[in-house]
Amino acid sequence: MNLKNAKLGKNMGMVIVDLQNDFLAPDGAYARGNTLSAEAVKLPERMAPVARAIKAHGGLVTASLFTLWPNAQGEPMISAHLKERRPFLRKGDFAPGSRGQANVDLLAPLVDVSVFKVAYSAFFNTQLDWVLKKSGIDTLVVCGIVTNGGVASTVRDAHVRDYHAIVLSDGCAAFSEAAHQAALADMGSVADVMDSATFLKQLG
Repeated sequence: MNLKNAKLGKNMGMVIVDLQNDFLAPDGAYARGNTLSAEAVKLPERMAPVARAIKAHGGLVTASLFTLWPNAQGEPMISAHLKERRPFLRKGDFAPGSRGQANVDLLAPLVDVSVFKVAYSAFFNTQLDWVLKKSGIDTLVVCGIVTNGGVASTVRDAHVRDYHAIVLSDGCAAFSEAAHQAALADMGSVADVMDSATFLKQLG
């Protein structure tokens, strides 16, 4: 794809998937559980210039925030499969309004709208589609974690909603390089996949 032929400016938006303190910060939940991804930690610095460029062209930067909502007793409502995979999660992790739930510091000032999510896709049970359509967005630049989880689910949901998706290959990370590459190859059937340098060069 050549971005010169795409609708830019106010028609282009960015979706940053789950680049949050509890996932990436050294004092976050995943660091406490020894599940911090070294590759994921590198993503905010790579994606900040992309977010700035999209905003400079008049585009909208959105972010999804994975959230563990508290029940009536204040305990996080964690799905069974997540609890099995991440037994270290506890009260206060990814809590709405907490530092852990928030976008990482480098990206937070660049995000125009954040939506709270409870599952993989940034579209599932959130207001993301409403926000994007109200903003006239038809092209989405997607990055975040994990490539074969939240990113892939968001990209496929964008596809069925008739958005043109661009996946930044160096803006995503998974827990293994094999999973990362397989997910990128799979998303190539419903999105354009390119690295951030190529995207920025084409954006101009």
